[in-house]
Amino acid sequence: MPFLDHLEELRRRLFWIVGAIVIGVVLGFALLSKLDIIRLLERPILPLMHGQKLIYTHPGTSFHILLNASLVLGLILAAPVIVGQIWGFLAPALYAHEKRVVVPVLMSMVALFLAGVALSYFVVLPLTLRFLMSIESTALTPMISATDYFDFAISMCLAFGLVFEVPIAILALTALGLITPQFLSRYRRHAIVVCLVAAAFITPGADPYSLFALAIPLYVLYELSVFVAQFAYRKRQKREARREAESATPESARAPA
Repeated sequence: MPFLDHLEELRRRLFWIVGAIVIGVVLGFALLSKLDIIRLLERPILPLMHGQKLIYTHPGTSFHILLNASLVLGLILAAPVIVGQIWGFLAPALYAHEKRVVVPVLMSMVALFLAGVALSYFVVLPLTLRFLMSIESTALTPMISATDYFDFAISMCLAFGLVFEVPIAILALTALGLITPQFLSRYRRHAIVVCLVAAAFITPGADPYSLFALAIPLYVLYELSVFVAQFAYRKRQKREARREAESATPESARAPA
């Protein structure tokens, strides 16, 4: 396909992706407005409020929170269309063995993202809030803004979901030949430090329990990445060896008698 035709194909698929996101956001807004998403998202902090409620200082606070949540849900609802359009654009350029691993990889990406969000919402977020509110001064009166809290909670959940995609990223780098399992195994001790630093960066000001609640799963994901990288590396070496053998075989030997 000529280059301009590729651009036209990309433009058409981007149009469908944007349309799916818009429809997903509208459906998410309609659904969340019925479910009262604010009550669901405030559950981690409610036990720490001692009967008080989150405050708002702007008339559009509830709309702002609902819109942010609708954007996230809209992207999730539009994910099948987004993946389908990306797959339709890339599939003609992939080999048969590459096409076979796309579906398991996509399913793994969704599962890991949801696992990261669930870990943040049910474990790390309550621990972090408990620590931050336990060091408040008696000279201060807690008046927590709903906007600040929900932005903090949604950002943390999304950050956890993205961080849990580390095995997929390492698998892609291994498939491209940029890293090897030997490289990952050699820097295991460095990975522990990186996991602790990343956990401290994602959960700023958190207590040690919250820190290790993220650092330990991160290192487990790193070890999982090493295992997956070994599998992908062996498959890549076998393909390269087969191609070298085919290229070394004379044309007369490969031609049918």
